[in-house]
Amino acid sequence: MSQTKREQVISHIRYLRQELREMHLGIIDDGLYPESGEFRGIMAQLEALLELVEGNTKIKSKSEAA
Repeated sequence: MSQTKREQVISHIRYLRQELREMHLGIIDDGLYPESGEFRGIMAQLEALLELVEGNTKIKSKSEAA
């Protein structure tokens, strides 16, 4: 894994860890669950991280580019 990609992955993981930590504390302290949009946001970030790690960049075919 290149250094730049590694730094991106580390940054994503730190962000996600902080977001999940805040959600967890909210559940424990207040007994309130986050809104579904917050969960969807975290899932989208996890999907982006997975694509970054796997290197799954979508390449447009010539017909899609035209």
